[in-house]
Amino acid sequence: MTTVRRAVLTLPAAPLGPDNPLPALRAPAGAGAHAVDARTLAELPRDMARGIGRAPLRSLLPTAVRDGYGRERTPAGLDAIVIENDRLRATVLPGLGGRVHSLHHKPTGRELLYRNPVFQPAAFALNGAWFSGGIEWNIGATGHTTLSCSPLHAAVVRAPDGGPMLRLWEWERLRDLPFQVDLWLPEGSDFLYVGVRVRNPHERTAPAYWWSNTAVPEERRVLVPADAAWHHGYERGLNRLPVPVAEDGTDRSYPLNGAHAADYFYDLPEEQRRWIAALDADGRGLVQTSTDALRGRKLFLWGTERGGRRWQEWLTEPGTPGYAEMQAGLARTQLEHLELAGGAEFSWLEAYGPLAADPEAALGDDWAAARADVEDRLEAALPRAAVDAAYTAWREGAADAGPETVLATGSGWGALEVLRGGYELPGTPFPESTLGPDQEPWRELLRTGVLPPPAKGAGPGAPLVATPWRDMLETAPADPSTEYHLGIAQWHAGDRAQAVRSWERGLHRAEVRWPLLYCLAVADQEDGHPRRAAERFAEAFTDHADHADHDGSEPVAAALGREATAALLAAGRPGPARELWARLPDEVRGRGAFRLLEVRMLLAEGRTDEARAVFDEGFEVADLREGAEVLGELWAELTDEPLPDAYEFRMRPN
Repeated sequence: MTTVRRAVLTLPAAPLGPDNPLPALRAPAGAGAHAVDARTLAELPRDMARGIGRAPLRSLLPTAVRDGYGRERTPAGLDAIVIENDRLRATVLPGLGGRVHSLHHKPTGRELLYRNPVFQPAAFALNGAWFSGGIEWNIGATGHTTLSCSPLHAAVVRAPDGGPMLRLWEWERLRDLPFQVDLWLPEGSDFLYVGVRVRNPHERTAPAYWWSNTAVPEERRVLVPADAAWHHGYERGLNRLPVPVAEDGTDRSYPLNGAHAADYFYDLPEEQRRWIAALDADGRGLVQTSTDALRGRKLFLWGTERGGRRWQEWLTEPGTPGYAEMQAGLARTQLEHLELAGGAEFSWLEAYGPLAADPEAALGDDWAAARADVEDRLEAALPRAAVDAAYTAWREGAADAGPETVLATGSGWGALEVLRGGYELPGTPFPESTLGPDQEPWRELLRTGVLPPPAKGAGPGAPLVATPWRDMLETAPADPSTEYHLGIAQWHAGDRAQAVRSWERGLHRAEVRWPLLYCLAVADQEDGHPRRAAERFAEAFTDHADHADHDGSEPVAAALGREATAALLAAGRPGPARELWARLPDEVRGRGAFRLLEVRMLLAEGRTDEARAVFDEGFEVADLREGAEVLGELWAELTDEPLPDAYEFRMRPN
């Protein structure tokens, strides 16, 4: 019999720490790594170009940046949910985006996924904290979801066959869409079934994005039913290449044959069954298949150059085997977004399980024969018709079923949206009981038309930016707190001039000025006024220092100090930067991100020997972004010597 039970997974773990307290007014920091240049865009198929250009993120609002984690790991217990039958055991982490941490095949004793032996956040999610390994569910926009390290609602529900099923659900805030992920193991099944539904409860059309990312050991061959793929590296290009053999004779189906980090988005024929597999030297491994709605398939590899290997170490422990990712998404590429009409949904079924192919065929040079062998073995193990039938049974008989036993609780944002919009969402309840302190001011605005100000000495609170909330803010009494939040909503909507006017109005009457000064500084930065931006960042830092009670105020001081120091240096003002730097607590100045700022400051002051000494002493920037090249650039200003391995994170060809 299939069972669903709570468990605790103990791993060496770095604590997540506090979220960044400053509003996320800018576009994702790593957006450039996933961009496509205008020339390439003009040469792509028209529908692909439209999807790539659809609704790019102007900011990360209303979510917060998650950058409070470090690099020191100690054993910690992570809440887990185990789904198990006599063939498979899946371990799910509801508090970390619903990640499937492990998929263990009992008859063979094999782990089918790459299972990370540590929990180490790194700055790969759209909003920062993300970790590698397992199967992750990415919704929102190009990149890893903002929910990567956030709790989801979780409950036991009845599966289509009457057994227990695990439902995960949340309200995704970047696109304002609720979604659910249902996982179950039919009795005697070698495959984990996953039913996914993304709903648009609004009247307007919404941009939709989904990719299921599966980490597998990189010593595998990745097979997929395609003869071509769209290649995307870190050079802003997107070009169609043959699969699997490159012009230089390299077989791209082996991740370890790639020198540099790259994405390969496979061009599957329309009528082709959707699947992707990763097999070892014995022809054994993992296969993922789905109904046709999940159109795309992709291979991501880190490459064998120093930067890719360093990132692999960064995300786990030195000496740990590396991984690649086989992925499945709604569009052909991760750079595209689809349109989801108001009142409509996207739904599909995925299946994950073991596959044993003929190694001579599956690993041979004849690509057509290799694919055919894998597809025949998959059809024997799990027929395409059975996947379609399982989807129909789930969608018609189980997707709307109500939760029976609650196992975990997510955020209260979905409950707030349901309270405001009166949405009916069968199967995914967002009860008022889940509302918390972050939602309380907004419930008060909804009830009374007045947004209560924050408590004395408290920060401004989490923002909301959707049109209905902006409309309510526009008619609410215009105190400084309301002007702050109204400006954030206007900024998100693209009305930046009006946002600046709202922040300036609030600033005239504000007792605590730093939140409004920070927003105005970002606006100056975005509008090309670096000196004025630097002055406002510094003024915001000073205002916070003057009003801080030094009890829980360090995250604000650190965030403002980092922004202000960087802005002053960018404006060519190392003297004021040094003065501000001296006001930061010693513990803050000792963090890796601030040691990096110190190198920049020393270089601006002409103290190159001291800047080199910081490198020689060693530091780690915990929230270094994917594709970041700043360490290599600063090193090159100091010396012609090769960049040490510890600082080598470059992912592009030199």
